[in-house]
Amino acid sequence: MRVVLFTGKGGVGKTTLAAATAVRLARSGRKTLVVSTDPAHSLGDALDAELDGDPVELEHGLFAGHVDTRVLLEGAWAGLQDHLRSLLSGAGIDELVADELTVLPGVEDLLALAEVHRLAASGLWDVVVVDCGPTAETLRLLGLPEALSGYLERLFPKHRRVIAGLAGANQEGWQRTVDALDGLAVQLAGLRAMLGDRASTSIRLVLTPERVVAAETRRTVTALALHDLRVDGLVVNRLVPAPPPSLRGPTARWLRERWTEQQAVLEEVRGEAGVPMATVPYAAAEPVGTEALLAVAGALYGAADPVAVGPDTEPGLRVERTAGTGTSRDSEFELALRLPGAAHGPLDLTRVGDELVVTVGVTRRRVSLPAVLRRCEVVGARLEDDDLIVTFVPDPAVWMQR
Repeated sequence: MRVVLFTGKGGVGKTTLAAATAVRLARSGRKTLVVSTDPAHSLGDALDAELDGDPVELEHGLFAGHVDTRVLLEGAWAGLQDHLRSLLSGAGIDELVADELTVLPGVEDLLALAEVHRLAASGLWDVVVVDCGPTAETLRLLGLPEALSGYLERLFPKHRRVIAGLAGANQEGWQRTVDALDGLAVQLAGLRAMLGDRASTSIRLVLTPERVVAAETRRTVTALALHDLRVDGLVVNRLVPAPPPSLRGPTARWLRERWTEQQAVLEEVRGEAGVPMATVPYAAAEPVGTEALLAVAGALYGAADPVAVGPDTEPGLRVERTAGTGTSRDSEFELALRLPGAAHGPLDLTRVGDELVVTVGVTRRRVSLPAVLRRCEVVGARLEDDDLIVTFVPDPAVWMQR
């Protein structure tokens, strides 16, 4: 089972390339679903088809649909929200306050991703291609499972859910709420596992060869890496062709300047992103319909497999013992987090209890420390190539207490 997510800055052509990839896969004999989580829902326009929330077969092996978060919001989440609201109201909390406390941040994005996970886990398709929203929305979307898992645990810790489920006057109401919360926790764990499985899930960033777009793309690669999500390919769309030497006049001058500028941007991206890159030429006409999209896929992939797994499947977070035996106070440990491009933006580290809070630019992640590092203190940090390396040594005050 393969899941391929396409995202990028608005207007760079990610919907077209996601649709083209799906057509290519279906024509190669793989049963393929292409689905859009982008609120703009332009996937149907690219495929020249009417789409809704239920996947439809457009041709043999090619299915397409939109994720309708409004319907999802009115379904399963509404039930959980009602349980929580009733529980809080029964505990004497004002109804308006209870309403505010049961608003989970980013729940619509979470439901969209949960629907993708459900479709992928159904086993009905060999490949699920996802046309995600613009980059900012996608960053929030892909970081939600981990962020909301922590939010849920801090708001309703598992041990408290268990105790509350066994006691209290409204035991039946508590049990329904506990079951719903545990179900959400399991769903979040499944989403995180899907996104982090580098052998089955790919993230492709689409960009145009412009400096502003390339800069955002580099930041996105770093932000996704911070969440331990690997981008396995960049697709540079709308490359103008090199003008022939015989061409003269203002048009030729413009083409040469544009081509030269685009090539300079390509070299910068290729040298800094550390991710395989493919290119797509500027098409004379907008590709609409499966045949036109198939031609786009041919220009993008050539004879290559669109969903081939890249060689880099190592986890983005690693912990190693670099000194001592691991059981003595003279031990030393290093936590390495893969962060390509981190040197270009402000980087901040903070230790908060059993977590390491890492901030790169405007993106933050709370990294839960392994048990051995919770008994240690941070003594140093450095950037080494694409890795952020944090050094830990045993904290004498707590090392012998656990």
